[in-house]
Amino acid sequence: MQQGFIKVACVTPTIKVADPHYNKEELLKGIQKAAGQGAKIIVTPELGLTGYTCHDLFYQELLLQEAKQELLRLLQETTGLDAMIFVGLPLEYMGKLYNVAAVLCRGQVLGLVPKTHLPNYGEFYELRHFTKGCEQPVAVKLSDDCSVPMGTHLIFQCETMPQLRVAAEICEDVWAVNPPSISHALAGANLIVNLSASDETTGKDIYRRDLITGQSARLLCGYVYCSIGEGESSQDVVFSGHNLIAENGTLLKEAVRFQNEITISEIDVNRLMAERRRMTSFETQQLDSYYYVPFALKPEHTTLTRAIDPAPFVPHDKKHRRKRCEEILQIQAMGLKKRLVHTHCQYAVVGISGGLDSTLALLVTVRAFDACKLPRKQIIAVTMPGFGTTDRTYDNALQLIRSLGVKLEEISIVKAVNQHFSDIGHNPSKHDVTYENCQARERTQILMDKANQCGGMVIGTGDMSELALGWATYNGDHMSMYAVNCSVPKTLVRHLVEYYADTCGDEKLAEVLLDVLDTPVSPELLPPQDGKISQKTEDLVGPYELHDFYLYYMIRFGFSPAKIYRLAKLAFAGIYDAQTILKWLKVFYKRFFAQQFKRSCIPDGPKVGTIALSPRGDLRMPSDASVNIWAKELEQLK
Repeated sequence: MQQGFIKVACVTPTIKVADPHYNKEELLKGIQKAAGQGAKIIVTPELGLTGYTCHDLFYQELLLQEAKQELLRLLQETTGLDAMIFVGLPLEYMGKLYNVAAVLCRGQVLGLVPKTHLPNYGEFYELRHFTKGCEQPVAVKLSDDCSVPMGTHLIFQCETMPQLRVAAEICEDVWAVNPPSISHALAGANLIVNLSASDETTGKDIYRRDLITGQSARLLCGYVYCSIGEGESSQDVVFSGHNLIAENGTLLKEAVRFQNEITISEIDVNRLMAERRRMTSFETQQLDSYYYVPFALKPEHTTLTRAIDPAPFVPHDKKHRRKRCEEILQIQAMGLKKRLVHTHCQYAVVGISGGLDSTLALLVTVRAFDACKLPRKQIIAVTMPGFGTTDRTYDNALQLIRSLGVKLEEISIVKAVNQHFSDIGHNPSKHDVTYENCQARERTQILMDKANQCGGMVIGTGDMSELALGWATYNGDHMSMYAVNCSVPKTLVRHLVEYYADTCGDEKLAEVLLDVLDTPVSPELLPPQDGKISQKTEDLVGPYELHDFYLYYMIRFGFSPAKIYRLAKLAFAGIYDAQTILKWLKVFYKRFFAQQFKRSCIPDGPKVGTIALSPRGDLRMPSDASVNIWAKELEQLK
């Protein structure tokens, strides 16, 4: 439960139809096993104490009495478990029968949630037996000393984890036009559980999976869907035990159908609340019709079993990755196209270093010019060798420019920078920040002046990871007239260039792109050693895959350093040790706060994903913000 995680479980036992005692015993075994694995919210199937397929046996008073008695026995036998448990049964109240979810927690029945939407088609005739549940809670007496609220508008709020608010719906409810979970979420519930009895037909699993993940996305919630399986009557239909655990559109865990599994994962409540805070169109409200039931669970460290993606900006599935890369390149190109058309600009100037970022910027510029039906020769690709330029990057720059059919201009910066050193009284043998930044600013001056000559615009090459770290020379490579890579993280830049190499259909161009991919990331501002790059960016600021991971969770969800550190250790287990992860996490926070002044005045550029650092939109952060509280937490980490 620490840092917002709550472990949830779906328990699908093998039952016997109309045998509440046997079913209670099987439910108990599964519940105990799930609790033993740390589950705090345990969901069992619809009408699990009797079986869903009892049909007209639901009219039998003995069955109803036995179901209630077995519920009370289950309550006593789970008293020592630190978990909230949802159990399905038929319940008579005021002469009517209800299909309910009983909510048990540490020896208490917290409430009874009746089903709202009762199917009456196909093989399902619930209206024959059951009555639609009322919204406003009513008091139901389960025994002489046990009276509990029953109603669809119950939300269970955890006192020891105040952000956790749980609500329930039953099977058909989520398939309906207006599911109860919508009003539950608007009333503050962020974890929806569903006790289900969904039969299996060809292709229905796909629809069910899409339905549950889609509902979790729409409601910005966690969704735990537990369905019945083997043991139900197969007289007319078969049930598969298709359990699903989803969080905000992502499927965290899915049961293998027809195997009656216990399905376990963790819901990140803090992540859900961060999304709700960010989404101003999601408006929660305190509804008078809702009754909020308190409960408590013991605060414990939650062992995580859910997958933590080490590259959250990059799709893992190759097919989806290629689609995403094509889409991003199109967004970048269309953004630049609009700027070219709006300004009546016929020329573009791009500085080409032979590195990844400038390569991507040139590829995007070519796409935009092709879309505008402008000649590629009106793209002026300028290579500007300096003190740190190596033969490899120089040759790759030339081959790239020639392969794309754009205009090549080569302008050495050595003479101009040496003159500038003389003018400002800098010793060229002193390889400090002045030595490096003079070169970067000279290159930017050349590009800007070349753009003036042809009436064109300078296309920026810097990426989002560099912006996050402030890894740019102020008014040097920091500045352009349109920055096409500004919202593309470094880990994604590689995949975009690789995708272009795979799909361009030009063997020579693909060859140079692959060599660019294989070249160490470097600004090449320090002299080479034995003809090879001596200045490797990731040796200085840290691995970009770590920084992109930190950036994603800090900006997207507002996670604390401690939580990001915890997730990073899981995501990069076997790749980086804890000491290395913490070292670069400290660097990330220090640089991110200290370098905001550079981001406060960056050029326009297209947003391609859910995260961007534009001061005009996604990140409105003061340049003078203090890092102290984040640094303090970092110092406490080990």
